[in-house]
Amino acid sequence: MEAQEHHDPGYDDWFDEPEPPTETSSATRGVFDDSDEVWVLPEDEAAPSHGRGEIVIGGRTLTTTQLAIIALSLLALFFAILAAAGVFSSGKAAVPPVTTPTAPVTVTVSTPATTAPTTVAPKQTLSPGDTGEQVKVLQHALTSLGYSPGKADGNYGPSTQAAVERFQAASGLAADGVVGQQTLAALQQALSG
Repeated sequence: MEAQEHHDPGYDDWFDEPEPPTETSSATRGVFDDSDEVWVLPEDEAAPSHGRGEIVIGGRTLTTTQLAIIALSLLALFFAILAAAGVFSSGKAAVPPVTTPTAPVTVTVSTPATTAPTTVAPKQTLSPGDTGEQVKVLQHALTSLGYSPGKADGNYGPSTQAAVERFQAASGLAADGVVGQQTLAALQQALSG
């Protein structure tokens, strides 16, 4: 066996793939020539021309279209990161509107003086055992004058009778516990004054 002369390229080319055949410009289609490569730029060519919008980045020649695609991709990635961080989220509190301080406004409301008494006397004579609305009016009148008959329940019972007797005694009337004409007049006078 003859010793084959092996050209040492200066590196281990065991992992290198063989170069693919290229199609030549001959009239016969499908004929490949090892010397001309159609789809790969020759490595031994001097520096490529950069005059038609081509830029070399990382040893690769890129066209302006490729650069625009890369730039838009990076921009989209940047906005996606901002969106994930919540920069565009409307969940934050809104800025309150700016208000200018104004002087406080004082409103004076005058109410007419009431001449009618807030508590009225009953309109009819009453006696122990009576019930109804007029008994409640009597009980409220006695309470407002300081002679409390207890709860104003509309029943002229013993506690209402005792309150009427105390009022009659204080007014100089006969303390019989019956609201007659004289007791009605004394109640009206005491409530109006």
